[in-house]
Amino acid sequence: MKPGERPPEFFGSSGLKIGVIGCGYVGLPLALRFAECGHHAWGFDTDPEKPAKLHAGQSYIRHIPAEQIQRLVQCGRFSATSDFSKLREVDAILICVPTPLDERREPDLSYVEQTALSIRDHLQPGQLVVLESTTYPGTTEELVLPILEQTGLRCPIPSEAGDQSVTPDFYLAFSPEREDPGNARYGLANVPKVIGGVNPPSLAAAQALYAQIVAKIVPVSSTRAAEMTKLLENIFRCVNIALVNELKMLAFRMGIDIWEVIDAATTKPFGFMPFYPGPGLGGHCIPLDPFYLSWKAREYDFITRFIELAGEINTNMPYQVVEAISQALNRHKKSVKDARVLVLGVAYKKDLDDLRESPSLKIMDLLIKRGARVEYNDPYFPKLHRMRHYDYSRMQSVELTPENLGAFDCVVIATDHSAYDYQMIVDSAQLVVDSRNATRHVTRNRDRIALT
Repeated sequence: MKPGERPPEFFGSSGLKIGVIGCGYVGLPLALRFAECGHHAWGFDTDPEKPAKLHAGQSYIRHIPAEQIQRLVQCGRFSATSDFSKLREVDAILICVPTPLDERREPDLSYVEQTALSIRDHLQPGQLVVLESTTYPGTTEELVLPILEQTGLRCPIPSEAGDQSVTPDFYLAFSPEREDPGNARYGLANVPKVIGGVNPPSLAAAQALYAQIVAKIVPVSSTRAAEMTKLLENIFRCVNIALVNELKMLAFRMGIDIWEVIDAATTKPFGFMPFYPGPGLGGHCIPLDPFYLSWKAREYDFITRFIELAGEINTNMPYQVVEAISQALNRHKKSVKDARVLVLGVAYKKDLDDLRESPSLKIMDLLIKRGARVEYNDPYFPKLHRMRHYDYSRMQSVELTPENLGAFDCVVIATDHSAYDYQMIVDSAQLVVDSRNATRHVTRNRDRIALT
């Protein structure tokens, strides 16, 4: 199919073939949404186990029901594969791959780069490519576009004085994912979609495509503006969480309950938005995205002091929790070394089966390095596996019984899952260190609780 045979309005058609690269927490819901809306969606992943499970109608993400996958596979609207040559057959290719930080806390765009190279090898004229992975402003134009243009196909960036109506050989856009795993109120269908195109035809094509699956489209002037929009959203949260984490440490030193203060401030009907302290940031976005912008800012001789300070405070929170554990054990005439410590919750967020950047993992690592004998419980993780920075592959979740709880010197609430019976936990444990204020409604044995 030639470029002219897929004009921008073509992507508003029904029954399109959509390829989504990355079948994780962002890519899989996106592919399923297109399939639910009548398109044929292909999920592409380099891990062959994921397509195998999806074809068997299995879900490896808790909030995505297996029944939905089974139904869409059986009716032929959803497929999954590790064969990237099938990208030749689709109309649109959406990139949903990780963008982590490396050991120096600098952007690691290797997944995006390798994906762009895979697309390059199979790119067809007239296809639409959209990057959804969170990254610094300029990635789409500076990294993805040159790789795709190695095919000889062109998607020109119009100059301010140049021709704005040029027909590209393929379309390229950026549309940041806004997935909030486990959020029952806001999902793909009702969250506005920000879109920026490399050129006006690319923007029009992406708008036509996404308008079929979301309630509202928010077009912006460029891919850089769209990339910056996502960073602003997450840096806003990062900075405000850092602020409340710092205030929490001050309030405790002053003998003030920070959660009481937040609840009281929230009664103001204007000019205030509540943020809550915790053991550190988790998930794939908020702990990482600020560093993408601060890294890019150095290219412009600009120091993002506010962002870097917020990152420093939030990064320090697991250390603060471990110090609180040490002080609480000292009050019980025990040391961290050789203490038996049970960490409740390893997911980064309550009621979710997601370990990405979880502060619980860092807390466990710090405790182990101090000589503690650490175990964990999490209803969503019966056992752990080797991860990017940690290897807890020998650990299995401890059953939460009064007898087991009482055998530990300290029980640490790191993730406040709704399934936990906090009164039973406090009644049974010798000492509870609560980093989430999960025990606020506990009435008995409050003398056993140490808040952080």
